Amino acid sequence: MLTHLRPTLVIGLALTVITGLAYPLAMTGLAGALFPAKAAGSLIERDGRVVGSGFIGQNFTKAGYFHGRPSATTAPDPADATKTLPAPYNASNSAGSNLGPTSKALAERVSGDLAALRAENPTDAVPVDLVTTSGSGLDPEISPEAALFQVPRVAKARGVPEESLRALVTSRVQGRTLGILGEPRVNVLALNLALNDLARP
Repeated sequence: MLTHLRPTLVIGLALTVITGLAYPLAMTGLAGALFPAKAAGSLIERDGRVVGSGFIGQNFTKAGYFHGRPSATTAPDPADATKTLPAPYNASNSAGSNLGPTSKALAERVSGDLAALRAENPTDAVPVDLVTTSGSGLDPEISPEAALFQVPRVAKARGVPEESLRALVTSRVQGRTLGILGEPRVNVLALNLALNDLARP
């Protein structure tokens, strides 16, 4: 029995060192060398200060900014640790809502969001990503249609021509990765930073 125990322990220790230490360290070092900005979190700086990440959305709520997708992330309730409270774009608790198509709470939330969006832009169809959450709750991007849908509200709040904002949105559209993967998209934080450069709130 002891003759089998030693090889087992040696192999277990070797695999732990290789897969638990050597491989992760090698991949981290390689990523940092080949893609330093992405490995550091794709941090976005403005005036020497980090204002966010290109990978994690932020909860913009003011009328003068473009808004991202709804987020279902939560945070612990300070008054009761057994409960949670809505905390949109909480990067420490990435999650979807886990509500299914028969959920009354989901139907009520989507209906409320649709009504609010139709009130701010009654002429255009509401893009689906403005009323649906992503699986992570941290999606930093929206479709070009979702950004263009918000132009009338943002233009009114900032007092700028809608044509200028449509041109700004169009200039910020990122195409499919490698021309075939994913869908065209707009990073909401990058768009709002460009918006601030165009017209201060």
